[in-house]
Amino acid sequence: MKKLNLLFIGLLSMSTIYAQDITDALRYSQDNIQGSARFRALSGAFGALGGDMSAISLNPAGSAVFTTSNLSFTLANSEINNDTQYFNGLTSTNDSNFSFNQAGAAFVFATNSNSPWKKFTLGLAYEKTNDFNDDWNAVGLNTNDDGNFSNSIASYFYDYADGVRLGDISLLANETISEAYRDIGNVFGFAHQQAFLGYQAYILEAQDENDDNNTLYDANVATGNFSHDYLTTPTGYNGKVSFNMAAQYEDNLYIGLNLNSHFIDYQRTTSLIEDNTNGGLITAIDFDNTLSTIGSGFSFQLGGILKVTQEFRIGLTYDSPTWYTLEEETTQYVSTIRNEAGTNITQNVNPQIINIYPEYKLQTPGKITGSLAYVFGTQGLISFDYSRKNYGNTKFKPKNDYTNVNNNISNLLTDAATYRLGGEYKHKQFSFRAGYRFEESPYKNGNTVGDLNGYSLGIGYNFGNVNLDITFDESQRTDQTQLYNVGLTDSAEIDRKNSNVTLSLNFNI
Repeated sequence: MKKLNLLFIGLLSMSTIYAQDITDALRYSQDNIQGSARFRALSGAFGALGGDMSAISLNPAGSAVFTTSNLSFTLANSEINNDTQYFNGLTSTNDSNFSFNQAGAAFVFATNSNSPWKKFTLGLAYEKTNDFNDDWNAVGLNTNDDGNFSNSIASYFYDYADGVRLGDISLLANETISEAYRDIGNVFGFAHQQAFLGYQAYILEAQDENDDNNTLYDANVATGNFSHDYLTTPTGYNGKVSFNMAAQYEDNLYIGLNLNSHFIDYQRTTSLIEDNTNGGLITAIDFDNTLSTIGSGFSFQLGGILKVTQEFRIGLTYDSPTWYTLEEETTQYVSTIRNEAGTNITQNVNPQIINIYPEYKLQTPGKITGSLAYVFGTQGLISFDYSRKNYGNTKFKPKNDYTNVNNNISNLLTDAATYRLGGEYKHKQFSFRAGYRFEESPYKNGNTVGDLNGYSLGIGYNFGNVNLDITFDESQRTDQTQLYNVGLTDSAEIDRKNSNVTLSLNFNI
């Protein structure tokens, strides 16, 4: 029956074959401060200033502030330190990577002197908007025993198998693990594959092994404490290419538009090793998963900067939602050790199948940014930005296929504000800069992803037509991250510290 219904049921379950969740939505909805060294030195508080290639990515009117055409390149080294508390265990991980962070050019065209439109600009810029390199390791003895093995990874497989027909997750005559795993995925989808892995690895046992219609299972682990070693190694980045158009009207108004092409390249490997001495059949489980996501998207930005006086400026920017199209691939592997009559037997279930899922849509929330700046002639400046984004508006599409996860997003996420403050002091050819930022948690509970605090320090030197800038910035936040969304839902507390050194070259051309 499983193979006979392959085409029919597969077509019905195509869009729900893999379970996207709220963490996927949030991962692609958040931006981090990247870009040029000067931009990062002021913690991104550039909405009312302009005159920097990365400032254009914040407020598209910023390119019209340039008096001459501009070209810039940026390199950065990022270091991420994660201290993870999981029950009685404390582990630390460190990850460092070097990247090409930003490049762009803005071309300034002066107009007829009799026109109120003083100049217009065209620009093209690349910028990395987020870095996904973020290893963390949770090690500890899970003592959260409630008498029903919910503190074991066995509960993950049990929850997926509950109510599933035994005949739908059993091997047919002469059928290999790979063939069965592939066909079950095509016919029934992701959830049945998880039940299949648990059953074939002896983690689960049917209450009636002789009845294909059996839907009740027991877990072959004894209740008690479980030792866990969970490692996740995400890599990749989110970037965008922006086409910019801006203009200056009279002496005090700048307006601009960005058309943005976004791209995502994300990979993640997770591994859980579980051991126990509780006396059950299964004494050890190794469960590995890999995920690869690629995608592209589109957004636009509208912005303006107004010089109220020669010194005082205000800015306003609207960021549209980003409309993504995403594709995913996964692989899985599970291995167990079971003790039968004093003999340890290893059971490997390695399908060696790449699950390729149908593309899906993701709409991230839009954002409004208001900015203030005061320029002290040629001596320096101070700038403040305030942004607001409602993460609860993030949506997977088609909406009918993602009703539950979209409801979870609306119920758990909220609108969050970001505050950025930056200053610059100039002395001869030197510029000294500093900044601070605070980002509110996107979660209503404020704990799943905590508030972010960050600061920055930078220095620049003006050679005339060339500027060299270097910046150090650091941010910290604390998260409560579940190991899995089903079954083993205990959380690890992660203190995250992200430190960056950024170097930029800017050319007036």
